[in-house]
Amino acid sequence: MKLELQPGEKLINDWTLLYSSPKGDKYNGKLYVTNQRLIYDAQFDMSAAGIVEESLFVKWGSEAYIVIPKTRIKSIEPQKSFFAKKVVLTLDNGEQHIFNYGMLNIDPVVSAIQS
Repeated sequence: MKLELQPGEKLINDWTLLYSSPKGDKYNGKLYVTNQRLIYDAQFDMSAAGIVEESLFVKWGSEAYIVIPKTRIKSIEPQKSFFAKKVVLTLDNGEQHIFNYGMLNIDPVVSAIQS
């Protein structure tokens, strides 16, 4: 995915991590955090249905991306356990979006989202 920034938008950083949607779908991909929004480039569906589908079909490049304007984020909750460091974002409509960085430190991701 070629990241296209809007006027006045600056890329803060990007990370490869897992994303869980409000419906429970799980994706592996890259999260880009800018000063205005979060852009998630979903590269591989990690849900059971997605794994079967991915094993049967060859896809080139990204299949989808998710854009979350920072203005829609109402709460940012880091959750840390030994095996999973993640951040739970609650939007203004109550939806929860989860970004999981596995065993790696989630603090830089949280800081970028908060900035």
